[in-house]
Amino acid sequence: MNQPLSYIHPQADIADNVVIEPFVSISKNVTVEEGTWIGPNVSIMEGARIGKNCKIFPGAVISAMPQDLKYNDEDSTVEIGNNVTVRECVTINRGTQYNNKTSIGDDCLLMAYVHVAHDCVIGNSAILANNVNLAGHINIGDFAVLGGMTAIHQFVQVGAHAYVSGGSLVRKDVPPYVKAGREPLSYVGVNSVGLRRSGYANDKINHILDIYRTLFVNNSNISKGLGLVEAKVPATKERDEIISFIRGSVRGVMKGFYQRHDN
Repeated sequence: MNQPLSYIHPQADIADNVVIEPFVSISKNVTVEEGTWIGPNVSIMEGARIGKNCKIFPGAVISAMPQDLKYNDEDSTVEIGNNVTVRECVTINRGTQYNNKTSIGDDCLLMAYVHVAHDCVIGNSAILANNVNLAGHINIGDFAVLGGMTAIHQFVQVGAHAYVSGGSLVRKDVPPYVKAGREPLSYVGVNSVGLRRSGYANDKINHILDIYRTLFVNNSNISKGLGLVEAKVPATKERDEIISFIRGSVRGVMKGFYQRHDN
């Protein structure tokens, strides 16, 4: 761990086998667990909690103050799980008094130039491709994939196993298991490729397809579609998760296939 060309605050808690490359800066009130590699020119600021076996590439800035005018120097953190890869020039801001932390689950990949703003919550095994930008207070579900240059509005939620096409502007919630694309963002199908990679059997994928056909293809009214799903589709974990997500949406969900307008 001893790296004479880096600055490590004496009050930082760094595990013995952490590898720190030259020109790294680590502030006080930072914890880095076993097996993590920190590349050159990384800045890890006060409040960072970094798990085991992470890889943080050059130029990343972890736990900088949030870019929020309401922030008043309150104590807050960035919490990064185990086996997370943070590529070049990623910025992850710590939380505000709203949630007091920004958190990233295990086994995530944040590609180059990703920005994660204050109070975001990213689940396990999520992938954020190059130049993804998250505003504050965003929730990203487990195994979600965000294509490059996607920009997401504050307080939006993206469900588990969702896939958002690169270059998308995400202003509304994206339900679990779907593919989202076009402008304005719309339902374009179920993320069957991602689900198969995660071990979902064909009958389970077809079950999810039936739910979204009812919600987003065959009905122009989401409330009517939800009623039909509850009445006609057998209850499963996936069905109940989809219904709960949509009923709990504050910003509203993205458009369905039937709402597409081609000009």
